[in-house]
Amino acid sequence: MNLSRFLIHPVFSLVSQIAGSKGLEAYVIGGFVRDLLLERPLKDIDIVIVGSGIDVAAEAAAILAPGTQVAVFKNFGTAMFRYQNIEIEFVGARKESYRSDSRNPDVESGTLSDDQHRRDFTINAMAISLNSTDYGELLDPFNGQADLEERIIRTPLDPLVTFSDDPLRMIRAIRFASTLYFTIEPQTYNAIKQNCNRIDIVSEERIIDELNKILMADTPSTGFGLLEDTGILALVLPEVSNLRGVEYVHGRSHKDNFVHTLKVLDNVCLASDNLWLRWAALLHDIGKPATRRYDNSSGWTFHNHDFVGSKMVAGLFRRLKMPLNEKMKYVEKLVALHLRPIALVNDDVSDSAIRRLLFDAGDDTDDLMTLCEADITSRFEDKVKQFQQNFKRVRQKLKEIEEKDAVRNFQPPITGEIIIQTFNLHPCREIGMIKNAIKEAILDGVIQNNYDEAFRYMLKIGEQMGIKAVLRKD
Repeated sequence: MNLSRFLIHPVFSLVSQIAGSKGLEAYVIGGFVRDLLLERPLKDIDIVIVGSGIDVAAEAAAILAPGTQVAVFKNFGTAMFRYQNIEIEFVGARKESYRSDSRNPDVESGTLSDDQHRRDFTINAMAISLNSTDYGELLDPFNGQADLEERIIRTPLDPLVTFSDDPLRMIRAIRFASTLYFTIEPQTYNAIKQNCNRIDIVSEERIIDELNKILMADTPSTGFGLLEDTGILALVLPEVSNLRGVEYVHGRSHKDNFVHTLKVLDNVCLASDNLWLRWAALLHDIGKPATRRYDNSSGWTFHNHDFVGSKMVAGLFRRLKMPLNEKMKYVEKLVALHLRPIALVNDDVSDSAIRRLLFDAGDDTDDLMTLCEADITSRFEDKVKQFQQNFKRVRQKLKEIEEKDAVRNFQPPITGEIIIQTFNLHPCREIGMIKNAIKEAILDGVIQNNYDEAFRYMLKIGEQMGIKAVLRKD
């Protein structure tokens, strides 16, 4: 099959000329070829050179985009630059051998065939020639094109060896199955199960990179279901794997919280492409195993699982070397608050309760409501409709109170400095007590969120505490 008509990016003809002038062979390989045949959007371009890929990359960049920075990784024999918003990577053809305690291979120069044999899956081992003698010809030694047509994930070589050599490929197989809607071929799938414990030699950063890609799939439940069934999830995310299962007491059971979580995750994905909101959906119930109790009168309960789950987030992020910044705090917040809107459904709910949720959720209020709406997974259609209507009312209440009181992310208008100057205080706990009293008064609707009312209230609280003002506002 000749695919030259699809090689429209200027890098292809240029590399053909440069490699030819040096007496080298050049091929485009991997994901570009796969996505081209699948008619998917083309992103990155991987070019393999039988020889020095670094030299060809430097020359191509100098011609295509003079002054462009070329990133060179000599230890791996690779070079990379961006052109027309596409990342173009060059690598010298190589063959690899692995040690049992590392996924980093020993590398030596090789042929195109050697390079194709080291690829993870048949659909990623296809290459297109950039050589003048057969420019555009598809080179497919492992029938990757047939596997594309049958929508199958399969390794080029014995999958037991493939996954033992580089265990990250097990999660990659699941990621491709999830994002491409492919099926993992049975022998390949069984090899993942047999090798799942090998995942412990893979760095947390590489694992999280793959998990993030699974989370960004249209239906990530497919990928996380496969991770659980193969035994990998219990090793990398035991907090989520532990949700699986149903327990019975006196014939009464609770729902399978793992199945529920995956439904919530898919529901969130229909509404948002926010990666961290998807993480919050995946983790929102991780406190349930630790809080599961059976009560003879009320049945199964999971009291405080929202609080317990939020406290688990930091440890999980730290263990997996995920960001410990505002992204982690965002996930913690949504896990901690995901039950709060349910309590606001009743018509007699106070404005104070609405204000407190707006204050606690801040700019993430809308995302919190998206998570709460996604948390509706009942199989009873009438029940789902009722919950949806309830949350519509909550959204309306939130909007009305925010428009009236402007408490989302508000900062009380009286600062610690004003309190110190007014009462001539040195730093002490009373300052914090006064600030907190003002905040509570605003949230409870006792005073409005403005300076004058807050200042008068500060004087009142100070008087009650036996603190005399030395500086009064006229």
